[in-house]
Order: sequence, then C-alpha cells, then structure tokens
Amino acid sequence: QMQLVESGGGSVQAGDSLRLSCAASGRSLENYVLGWFRQAPGKERDFVAHISWTTRSTLYAASVKGRFTISRDNAKNIVYLHMNSLKPEDTATYYCAARVTSRIDYPNWGQGTQVTISS
Repeated sequence: QMQLVESGGGSVQAGDSLRLSCAASGRSLENYVLGWFRQAPGKERDFVAHISWTTRSTLYAASVKGRFTISRDNAKNIVYLHMNSLKPEDTATYYCAARVTSRIDYPNWGQGTQVTISS
C-alpha cells in the first residue's frame, strides 16, 4: 500500500513562492505518475501538474504553466511542486496523488496541505 504525505503549505502574500513536498512510501515508484491536484472551497478538485517518475516527463494545467514546476528526488522518493508568482486564485488544498502509467485514474492520495494566498 502506497502512502503519500504532503507538506509545505502555508499562508503567503500574492507574488510570493512556496514549495510543496510529497513523500511517497510503501512501494517502488518506477512506472508511476505522481500528480498534484488542488481543490478550492466549493469547487471541484482540479489537476495541477504531473510527472512521470521513470521518464521525468511533465504536464501542467494552463493556469499554472510558467509559474509552477514539478520535480522529483529519486533518492528520497519525494515529488515537489515549486510555486512562484502566487495569486489569490491559487488558494486551495493541494493534494498529491499517484497512479501507474497504464491507468488514467489516481487510486492513491495524500491528505492534502492548505495553501492560502492573500492579496
């Protein structure tokens, strides 16, 4: 069973930066895709970015492309979400998720970390 634990959330001002971390344990991440999603109050959970653990290929939502960067530390089994030029509309609970490359859905989820951006 895979465990995902997010950290790094907080409250910052617009224009600031934050780095979220997701520590994965329980199994090898080879052939997995690690993703970040976010959910604002009263809204659906939205895709933010993902990275293939094996190939390092990445994909970003249009709303964060150019401001957010997803990366991974193979030795530590951690995936990061570097968030720059934060906006109030980035305020949400951010979730880490994992799936094998052959799946479309994400069966493994972390508990989430809150990010609040004030103007």
